[in-house]
Amino acid sequence: MIESLPTINALLNSTSAILLLTGYFFIRKGNREAHKRCMIGTFSVSILFLISYLTYHAYHGTTRFPGEGWIRPVYFTILGTHTILAAAIVPLAIITLRRGLKNAIPKHKAIARWTFPIWLYVSVTGVVVYFMLYHLYPQH
Repeated sequence: MIESLPTINALLNSTSAILLLTGYFFIRKGNREAHKRCMIGTFSVSILFLISYLTYHAYHGTTRFPGEGWIRPVYFTILGTHTILAAAIVPLAIITLRRGLKNAIPKHKAIARWTFPIWLYVSVTGVVVYFMLYHLYPQH
């Protein structure tokens, strides 16, 4: 079961990215209710991801990247930016969701302009890191 968590995490990150993009589409079309449902879904999926991620690392520990040459700095650049922004997205997402649920729309929009691209980047790069770590070097 623990061995399957990285794949589950990648699926949760993919789902988060899809829901973020769908929510963005809905708000651009003026459909606030559909936007709200997508964003609550994104937040819920992200919580599931965090639980799964922490569980995996509590039981499995660190997975080392075995790549050599030019791919190594590419991987660590993606991983580094992903990690820093993943830590930043937690309070940003909470504040953005809270403002939206409280119908504080001007404040919600002001922070969502930052939260959306960062959250999308974290979701997508999470999948990229997964593929680089588990599929580029499948001996893991």
